[in-house]
Amino acid sequence: MRTTDGEWGTVPELVRDAAERFGGREAVVDGRTRITFAELGERVERAAAACLASGVEPGDRVAIWAPNTLDWIVSALGAVSAGAVLVPLNTRFKGAEAADVLARSRARLLFVTGTFLGTSYVASLRRAQEAGAQLPALERVVVLADSAPDAAGYRTWKEFLAAGDEVTAEEVRERAAAVLPSSPSDIIFTSGTTGRPKGAVITHAQTLRGYEIWADLAGLREGDRYLIINPFFHTFGYKAGIIACLMRGATMVPQPVFNVDTALANIAAERISVLPGPPTLHQSLLDHPGRDAHDLSALRLVVTGAAVVPLRLVERLHGELHIEAVLTAYGLTEASGIVTMCRRGDPAELIASTSGRAIPGTEVRVDSAGPGEPGEVLVRGFNVMREYFEDPAATAEVVTEDGWLHTGDVGVLDADGYLRITDRIKDMFIVGGFNAYPAEIEQLLGLHPDVADVAVVGVQDGRLGEVGKAYVVRRRDAALTADDLIAWARREMANYKVPRQVRFVTELPRNASGKVLKRELRD
Repeated sequence: MRTTDGEWGTVPELVRDAAERFGGREAVVDGRTRITFAELGERVERAAAACLASGVEPGDRVAIWAPNTLDWIVSALGAVSAGAVLVPLNTRFKGAEAADVLARSRARLLFVTGTFLGTSYVASLRRAQEAGAQLPALERVVVLADSAPDAAGYRTWKEFLAAGDEVTAEEVRERAAAVLPSSPSDIIFTSGTTGRPKGAVITHAQTLRGYEIWADLAGLREGDRYLIINPFFHTFGYKAGIIACLMRGATMVPQPVFNVDTALANIAAERISVLPGPPTLHQSLLDHPGRDAHDLSALRLVVTGAAVVPLRLVERLHGELHIEAVLTAYGLTEASGIVTMCRRGDPAELIASTSGRAIPGTEVRVDSAGPGEPGEVLVRGFNVMREYFEDPAATAEVVTEDGWLHTGDVGVLDADGYLRITDRIKDMFIVGGFNAYPAEIEQLLGLHPDVADVAVVGVQDGRLGEVGKAYVVRRRDAALTADDLIAWARREMANYKVPRQVRFVTELPRNASGKVLKRELRD
């Protein structure tokens, strides 16, 4: 969304613009609650007023630790409209992990869910503080529920909103208007799958420019109904979800937890047309025994992304569900969550085997020995983060003086600029002198008809230094053995790539964003 002078605007401007342009159209469906874009705009302004009443100043960090709900949308957009910098917390965090991010970001205000999946997040945080976590900057905790602890600084959502009633609409508009496109809009902490999370600082202009492009390339349009299963605390859930829907007038249907039965019911009941998510989400929908009992005919757009996207998955989405557009993309937190994307009309083989080409306004190159050889993926453009929050040393390690971001991902770039991610640098292992890339091996193993899901890690070997170990989820009713799979692999791939060990598991450990936790597999 651009302003009249051609500059990229801000998230508060986007919220107000959506309320005006799409007024009576349905904006959010959360259980039995249905609200229009105009009503969403009103709720966000009320939340912004409450933030002002609570003493939130421009640039203050405001955190949110909650699942995908309407309250997340309203509180987050309200905080940003009050000039705050949003700090979303991973819902998988334990109390000590949440306290660490709250302390490092110096958040003044926290929105936190009530009990979720049987866990009291408030109790978890208070236990961390009792165990020694220091949060001197945290002045207020707003519990997104009807009750809150009888303790200093805690309020219910209702009490928090009521405190903003004394703030005028003019004050709220003035605060929102003072936000600049160059101001930080959020600090999203990396998933921490390979180390301690770091906070990537992204501006309003970067966010709006990136997800205007995403919405254009995906073909998101007014009237689409979008099931948002990707967690809001992740760039993809928040920006390719909430922000993109505000831009296009698409209805948001947040789903707090991925459950196949719930997803199928939502797709049918809400006539869902857009379903982004990791490949495992779409695979589980396709394989569900009760799939045919649900009307999925409204689905028209799937956007997915991972190092491994099986060609068979893309073909099944087209052939079995008749989805007109299946696209793959690649991004990372430090690059606003978007780097490359396939285009509508690309052939299925290209969509499955690559993550697309650079989005407009960015450059992608691979630091390799030669054309077509794997190397580290580097990115330069408007999407590269401003910095890691208050960590210049870590920033300098990954962003060069001339603006190239070292992604830590290994990839291959073809002659047409299409990028194939082969792995994380830290996941690569060396077998008898040959570089082995787990994602490439996983892609090949995934072609076996009895393999539903697979992850490969390197393990020590006395003769070869390291060899591959495959963790495999069998398809239902399959009788595949380790010897069968290894023998099959020897026919399908170079010997150094063949896993020497296979372990069958019921599921792979994943974080809430769908990434396999290879650290857990190695441990």
